[in-house]
Amino acid sequence: MSTRSESEVPGLDLAEFRSWQNFWIATNRLYFLLNRKMVASHGISLTDFQVLQQLLRSANGSCRMGDIATSLLASRSRITHQVRRLEEQGLVKRGSMPQDRRAVLAALTEQGRTLGEAAMRTYSECVREHYLTRLTRPQQAAIAESFRRVGEGAEEAPPDTAGRGGA
Repeated sequence: MSTRSESEVPGLDLAEFRSWQNFWIATNRLYFLLNRKMVASHGISLTDFQVLQQLLRSANGSCRMGDIATSLLASRSRITHQVRRLEEQGLVKRGSMPQDRRAVLAALTEQGRTLGEAAMRTYSECVREHYLTRLTRPQQAAIAESFRRVGEGAEEAPPDTAGRGGA
């Protein structure tokens, strides 16, 4: 006789299902909230912001497109599309690396740096308001450790680099 309550998903008990469902719903709600805030405040999507954030974090404001794709767990074609859109908005420029003409580099423009820094403040405020303030420090630490472990397990499945997956 089982002491675990069954859920509506075969193979998951009720506690497992609730754990997964609560994670999934919260993650999606936060993503959509952050995306909506980025669009309303800065005219860029959350994915656009993530690309700008990668460039802001780099030593000289530029990165190889392949490195951006790897860092964001996105396909190269997805990042090419994102960077093309950001380039059309005057936020980044593309070029080749002097030491490797095959590699394409994305670099922040001054306008991109200014917008990216403002968007970073908006992002931080949203994360604080809608995530951090709802949790105690011990809860934040527990979630951080839990999802570090989940993330390590998920590293075994590499992102789809054929152009159909990713962000």
